Amino acid sequence: MNKKLLDILNSGLLDKYVIGDTTAVENNKIESYLKKYPELQEEYEILQAQLEINARANAVKPPIDALDNILSSIHDTTLIEMNSKPKIPYWFSIAASIAALIFAGTSYIFYSQSEELKDENNTIAEEIFDLRDDIDNNNKKLDNVMSELKKLNDPETYKYVLRGNERAKDLKTVAYINPINKSSLIDVVSLPQLSDEQYYRMWAQVNDKMIDLGILNPTEGNLKSVPYIEDALSLSITIEDKNSSETASRDKEVAQIELENN
Repeated sequence: MNKKLLDILNSGLLDKYVIGDTTAVENNKIESYLKKYPELQEEYEILQAQLEINARANAVKPPIDALDNILSSIHDTTLIEMNSKPKIPYWFSIAASIAALIFAGTSYIFYSQSEELKDENNTIAEEIFDLRDDIDNNNKKLDNVMSELKKLNDPETYKYVLRGNERAKDLKTVAYINPINKSSLIDVVSLPQLSDEQYYRMWAQVNDKMIDLGILNPTEGNLKSVPYIEDALSLSITIEDKNSSETASRDKEVAQIELENN
């Protein structure tokens, strides 16, 4: 249900149209909406059905002897001059008062139920919007996962496993590199816990130059994209101090692997 449809429902115009309390301009407007929005047509049919149910439920059956009383009163009425003021029977006033009370009560009940229905519709609409947002987000996540799986299963993708040395025995990270579409993915399988003052950083070696590929953070999820480096000779992971300069050095290296076909 789009925002335009919600605005129409919240305006109360449909409720007024059902009970015939709209102008000619409003009639044309709501009838065009009914043709345009099938959901609004369904809402209109629900309100019509509810109005009919309320009318039947609150209908008052006249007394059985009401017709006899009326006919008897007519027969018993004395002929009077044409210029005489006719006398209204007392029971007629009572019946009119009762009818007015019934109409007022029915109108109030219908109004209350209409407001409740409007609140329910708003709640349902909000839940539908939330559900659609969740579905859209999940679809985007699924598309990302499928795209990554497609890259991993590509026959042109090369798999490189980096294992930790003595300084990080439990470290294991898998690199997926595709030199054809020039993409690189890193699957962080396991990273040993470091102190708050240290972190893992990944590098690519091109000739004698080390190029920074970013920080490896296990809290960001296992599979992540990293920059593809043309003509990279190797990949390595170092343990860096937060206050140290961001330059790679062999004494900080905890994992390294040579690359082929890159």
